[in-house]
Amino acid sequence: MSQPSAAAVLIFLTTLLPFSASQVSSHACSTPPPPATKTFCPPFTSPPPYPFSFSAGCGHPSFQIHCPSPSSTTPASISINNLTFSLLHYELNSTSLTLSPIPPPHRRRNCTPTTATISALNRSISLSGSSFRVSDSSCSRLSVLKPCPPPNLPNCSHCPLECKLIKKPFHLIQDCGGDSSTRHRDDFKPECQPDVLGYLDNILRLGFDVEWDENQDPYFSNCTSCRAKNGFCGFNSSHPEKPFICFTPQARIRQKSPSKFAVLLITSLFVCFLITLSIGIVVFLSTKRAFAETEDPTVIFLRRHRSSSLLPPVFTYDELDTSTNHFDPKRKIGNGGFGSVYLSQLHDGRLVAVKHLHKHTGEKGFSNKSFCNEILILSSINHPNLVKLHGYCSDPRGLLLVYDYVPNGTLADHLHGKKQGPYRTGPLNWNTRVDIAFQIANAIEYLHFLVMPPIVHRDITSSNIFVERDMRVKVGDFGLSRLLTCSETTTATRNSSDGVWTGPQGTPGYLDPDYYTSFRLNEKSDIYSFGVVLLELITGMRAVDQNREMREVTLADMVVPKIQMGLLDQVVDPVLLVDGEAVEGVGAVAELAFQCVATDKDDRPDARKVAAELRRIKGRGRGGGRAGLGSSNVVVPDGM
Repeated sequence: MSQPSAAAVLIFLTTLLPFSASQVSSHACSTPPPPATKTFCPPFTSPPPYPFSFSAGCGHPSFQIHCPSPSSTTPASISINNLTFSLLHYELNSTSLTLSPIPPPHRRRNCTPTTATISALNRSISLSGSSFRVSDSSCSRLSVLKPCPPPNLPNCSHCPLECKLIKKPFHLIQDCGGDSSTRHRDDFKPECQPDVLGYLDNILRLGFDVEWDENQDPYFSNCTSCRAKNGFCGFNSSHPEKPFICFTPQARIRQKSPSKFAVLLITSLFVCFLITLSIGIVVFLSTKRAFAETEDPTVIFLRRHRSSSLLPPVFTYDELDTSTNHFDPKRKIGNGGFGSVYLSQLHDGRLVAVKHLHKHTGEKGFSNKSFCNEILILSSINHPNLVKLHGYCSDPRGLLLVYDYVPNGTLADHLHGKKQGPYRTGPLNWNTRVDIAFQIANAIEYLHFLVMPPIVHRDITSSNIFVERDMRVKVGDFGLSRLLTCSETTTATRNSSDGVWTGPQGTPGYLDPDYYTSFRLNEKSDIYSFGVVLLELITGMRAVDQNREMREVTLADMVVPKIQMGLLDQVVDPVLLVDGEAVEGVGAVAELAFQCVATDKDDRPDARKVAAELRRIKGRGRGGGRAGLGSSNVVVPDGM
């Protein structure tokens, strides 16, 4: 692309002159923050950060926020495709929002008394053509929803939208309809809903998550350069295309009655200034384009959130390509939803595991978000039972993460694998299983209590627990992990059902049912997943198995009733029934697992109590004391 000529830039600047001369020096974007006594409508408690703004012409044109009044308790609102939404939640340094549609002033006939929000809408929600996309977790909640046959339909001539949504609930959000079959796992089949409209109305009131990809939006890259010059990011609100503008602080020029000589002098100086400025802009655009071609957006994002000295080393793509023999399929040691893992030998002789993240069609930014999240999380933690990140590579040819090489497979391989691995000598004995559970609990305790802010892993599964040759384990795969910042949770939160509002994500069979229905995430969601892993260690069965009866597809649904009825021996791994050491401790571990998978978060122990109990069980197993398989060893909490 050819550079703009000085004359062309001069003409362009002249057309913008009325706006620039009148607003650059005194525009609201450059005003100081309001006094501390000023309040803001939720969820903002301070002046909204870029790209949000209450002032026209400031921030990003797609993120203009309306607040009913300075002291209102009504949430801020945002307009997308001529629909107005309440902004229920946003996160600093994140690219996601939680929105709830605001009913228009002219409401349609209310077809049912329980679906006020849906009855107020006159069409499905669509974000097509905007800067936003509906998150995968929100679409998953719609794609797996179905009415109980036969559906109870209202008068379809008066309520066509309601009839349409009862038959096909995912039509509530048009963007979820096209590929709904790929937005959830086939092995996750929830029960049908008798009140589809009430369920959808609840989703709308609680809000659904949307995301945006700042790497594909030129406003964000322009803003980075603007801030480097101590400028303020905004746009020309009077222009139909709303082009980006960088506002720079300037002193106000005292206005006087100009004489003819002064007018001539000022005009001459102004023309000289425009010519000089146009030349400067040409040079700036050339430098900016050259810089953009060499600086990777992912690296810029990581540096903005973490000091370069704290980030792990950066590998080149060619270096990792060579070390894996061009990602030879024979070197593949793992494969999952996020990427394939290859064995690599670096130039210094170290053996490492290289994860090559998949590029998901129709899910822009998904891999990049998981990629950056895992780097930021793992670069801030250090524990012997957590996988260590040795480096990363961000390249147009692929996103790569370099980890410890753990050679003995995963816990799932040892519990459920049909073939014996190179380091497996047979089924795991009971003492080894208890020791593995204790190591996992220590890792979770570290994430929840010894890291500030706390970290929720969100995907504790037997497939994400890697086994060393000496049967030590490391918890890995932090792509879904979340930091619980001080604004999101407090010490009191750890003993309550409060947490962070966010769309449910995780692996079916391990996903906290309270989190799935309430959208509230806290550390107790990891405890539920760990409880399922304990049940796997006790039974040797998979967390989800479609070959079991419908009511027993998930392991928790299968084992918990057995424990309540004193029939634990019916589901214990047969290998353990002949192990004297297992008979002594399996009842105690079953009791702990039973508490961990409690439906109510408040009935679950925290990670510190779980680790302490497993430490006690280990000591009892070595020092004597017996705990059988009967129901007398399991204390059932009230209400379960």
